[in-house]
Amino acid sequence: MGYFGYVKIPFPFLGRLGKGQFALPRMIITASCEDCKPLTSMKIFTLTNELWLPQVPEEVFPFFANAVNLERLTPSSLRFRILTPLPIEMSVGTLIDYRIRLQGIPMRWQSEITLWEPPHRFIDEQRRGPYRLWVHEHTFTAQDGGTLAKDIVHYAVVGGAIVQRVFVASELRRIFEYRNAALIDYFAQ
Repeated sequence: MGYFGYVKIPFPFLGRLGKGQFALPRMIITASCEDCKPLTSMKIFTLTNELWLPQVPEEVFPFFANAVNLERLTPSSLRFRILTPLPIEMSVGTLIDYRIRLQGIPMRWQSEITLWEPPHRFIDEQRRGPYRLWVHEHTFTAQDGGTLAKDIVHYAVVGGAIVQRVFVASELRRIFEYRNAALIDYFAQ
């Protein structure tokens, strides 16, 4: 698997989370997805993001199970709003509709929960939206008395590698940097 780029998320500080514990976020974007190749001939990119949190998975997962928290994890510049009536019961088959602005362009996005295994993982897949493909796996693994929260996103964009390089990669890095900082802030309380 060839690397498109490796990014260490720049923080002006190491987020102090608990008694001597620190979060060290890590993000990688790769240019292929071996599991996706049988599904499509389009260029698939993979973003991997990891963040250690001081709480155990049973305490971390409920935050992610509440769709309202998506707004808390999304930069305000994207004007993210959930359109599906609240509260949303999360399970396999749940559809969630959003409104969002990408590159200043307003659009709708619909995700479906295709895997739901509390408190260890879930997958959401774009059904309608800006990407040709968007499959986002969230995993929560007990590690060192806390949780390693990991995101693996397989995605494809209209325009392929050029659009990915010029527009999408930097935007996704910015979004996940914001998300990591918001999670550090929330779980440090």
